[in-house]
Amino acid sequence: MNAIVELKDISVSFSGETIYDGLSFDIRDGEFLCIVGQSGCGKSTLLRVIGDLLKVDSGQVTVGSRPAHEAWDDIAYVFQSPRLLPWRNAQENVVLGQQLRFGGKRSRAEMEERAKSLLELVGLGKDRLKMPSMLSGGERQRVCIARALAVEPRIILMDEPFSALDVMTRHRMRREIVDLWQKTGKTIIFVTHEVDEAVELADRIVVLSSKPTKVRSIIELNEERPRDLEAPNLRAVHEQLRRLIGDPSVH
Repeated sequence: MNAIVELKDISVSFSGETIYDGLSFDIRDGEFLCIVGQSGCGKSTLLRVIGDLLKVDSGQVTVGSRPAHEAWDDIAYVFQSPRLLPWRNAQENVVLGQQLRFGGKRSRAEMEERAKSLLELVGLGKDRLKMPSMLSGGERQRVCIARALAVEPRIILMDEPFSALDVMTRHRMRREIVDLWQKTGKTIIFVTHEVDEAVELADRIVVLSSKPTKVRSIIELNEERPRDLEAPNLRAVHEQLRRLIGDPSVH
């Protein structure tokens, strides 16, 4: 499988503190990759580097064989907070993403039709005219996922998107994001502090070290989905991750 993102020997510092020190790894086209590590090691910052929201001090970041600053149209974000406009309904929030990405290159009717179809895909077809305040936390995140898909990215960057949800909703959203990923074939780069979440979702898990941050390990999972996290081989991966992270607060 070809690499769609390549990070080669990148270094980043803030206010005299080294965040990344020669960090390197590739992300494969179409894979579901999770990034884990201790709190504060730079997991979310890494998404900003890939999306060219943060420049590196040295090293090279390429996205789809282009420098990161030229590849913004290959990328969409889903954040921990839904970031929906409260005065726009679900459909209009999905349309907004297209307006910002495509400008006048698409007609209003085209954008509305795409918004409708994607809200159907994420299970909100009947709720497309509801305002964000009328939606649950999980439903608001589904709108955000539909908005990300609407701009036709090759890569979706997801920054702990389910961490603010209750336990039951979080487990349901994990199943749903795997289903959407399988249907759409997008590359998903998913930051999480939950070891169980990484084991349930990922094709590969990148484990970051403490600062100055490098890649400590990359674990490949070839298990079919849906996954039984109590299966002996997956419990072994879970324990391996806990040892690698070295943080008893990580669960």
